[in-house]
Amino acid sequence: MNAKLMRVVQQGEAFAVQSQKSENGQLMKCNIVLQEMGGKFENHYVATMLGNMAMFKLAPGDVVAVTLRFSTREYNGQVFHH
Repeated sequence: MNAKLMRVVQQGEAFAVQSQKSENGQLMKCNIVLQEMGGKFENHYVATMLGNMAMFKLAPGDVVAVTLRFSTREYNGQVFHH
């Protein structure tokens, strides 16, 4: 996967969620809005930062290197995006 430079638009507060994959049963999670570099009307993406990454505080306008992964699942004939 290739990293891409994006600008931070907004970052939410980190919060704990239950996770069976975590040692203590909880995992930190934080949502972030990113914008592609370029003009004022470039594409925006909402992403989730997990684990230790969720604790990083970023300010609007910060430039970050990101790797975005998209997945879909089909259930009862409907497609859901993750």
